Amino acid sequence: MLVMKFGGASVQRAASFLQLAQMIVDRSVGHPHIIVVVSAMAHTTDQLVSLAKSVNPTPPDRELDMLLTVGERVSISLLAMALAKVGKSAVSFTGSQSGIITNDHHSNARIVEVRPRRILEALDKGKIAIVAGFQGMSMKGEITTLGRGGSDTSAVALAVAVGAPRVEFYKDVPGVFERDPKVDPNAKFFPVLSFQEALHIVASGAKILAPRCIELAEKNGIELCIRSFLNPKGDGTVVGVSQKRLNCYEVPACSLN
Repeated sequence: MLVMKFGGASVQRAASFLQLAQMIVDRSVGHPHIIVVVSAMAHTTDQLVSLAKSVNPTPPDRELDMLLTVGERVSISLLAMALAKVGKSAVSFTGSQSGIITNDHHSNARIVEVRPRRILEALDKGKIAIVAGFQGMSMKGEITTLGRGGSDTSAVALAVAVGAPRVEFYKDVPGVFERDPKVDPNAKFFPVLSFQEALHIVASGAKILAPRCIELAEKNGIELCIRSFLNPKGDGTVVGVSQKRLNCYEVPACSLN
């Protein structure tokens, strides 16, 4: 079982989805069960926020969440289409369809439970499961969003729920650096980090992963690997250490709080 997470920078244009589809096909060799979490296309969320505020400068949180989740729905459907084009069967799921249950806090909800029944059914049928990051559904049945970086947390929460030992994050940098390598080409690269070291780097201003994502991974022993979608075969940065997990179709005892 493998969870792959692609951010908005990796899906900037239509052709990007075909490139990602081929990467997923390559990773499926040796990984027959893959869950892909994908963000909205680059700048889409900002554009949707601007659109909302052009209509109402203070849009209701519930309705803003309803609008913003459109971005990821575009990405998951296009990626499923791209995989179909390269001969790989896939099925896309919104956050609510994936069983991501949150509290009631619109625009900054926290995941409280994951019920991955439909995802596991798709994997059982040999399909790749594509999940919309950044979103879920409250216990009251309302659509919610998880705030900035929420897609990273979605990926780790799904890994916990299905017993996947690792999440691979594909970014526009080859791993974790002490400073932004696009600003400082001489910034130190970290091939391996502990969870606490990764949290310290994020607290210092790096935006490579959401803190909540790292904390959830540490609590549940999920290894994180950050590499570039421009060089997917690169070693990248590994955060944490692998731990023996249950069978991939067993749901382990886990903590999402």
